Amino acid sequence: MLTRKQHDLLRFIHERMRESGVPPSFDEMKDALDLRSKSGIHRLIIALEERGFIRRLPNRARAIEVIRMPEVPTVPAQRTRFSPSIVEGGLGRPPISTRGNVDWQQAERYSGDSSGSDANGILVPVMGRISAGTPISAIQSNSHSLSIPPELLTTGEHFALEVRGDSMIDAGILDGDTVILRKQDNADTGDIIVALIDDEEATLKRLRKRGSSIALEAANPAYETRVLGPDRVRIQGKLISLVRRY
Repeated sequence: MLTRKQHDLLRFIHERMRESGVPPSFDEMKDALDLRSKSGIHRLIIALEERGFIRRLPNRARAIEVIRMPEVPTVPAQRTRFSPSIVEGGLGRPPISTRGNVDWQQAERYSGDSSGSDANGILVPVMGRISAGTPISAIQSNSHSLSIPPELLTTGEHFALEVRGDSMIDAGILDGDTVILRKQDNADTGDIIVALIDDEEATLKRLRKRGSSIALEAANPAYETRVLGPDRVRIQGKLISLVRRY
């Protein structure tokens, strides 16, 4: 599945190469997609390469080869309500996600605010995967639910995400863990949050407020802290507990 930006970039590269035989520059891509920086283009290029739509040729400037185009462009609907941007799927029951938007009224039935429970705890929807490393774009995935002991939850709505990556290992969050988060759009410095960057990519990081800027801090010295303007970051939820299977 491609996000809207990924599909737009792939189409732009494909059309430019068909017209001139030369891939566009990063500046041209940035202007075409109306992005603020070339770093956003770089992340989109990596995502397209990982998904097998393009190939970058080594040791050659502007060397991009389009391998394939999507048979049917899959463009998520514009996000108008809260969505972790990391899942579109069901929970073993009628799907609570429709074209990229999560129906939280239905999801509440299985959250910490409701009576949705089993013999061992409260059912919390697993909303897909979150990156604890290089930010990832939304992916399509079947999901499920977890039975969480009430003492691991707080008030409010909750959701869970499966962690991919090692950027938070010094905070005790490992690749393969499942994090439990409270849905909220604000947090304090030092909180570990799900952050949505440029409405495209999501990541799990520690929040640091630096004046008018927002720093997303890894808990692994191998990763750099990213400092972004407040208009580029939307908080999706705050970490409250963690599940690990052995």
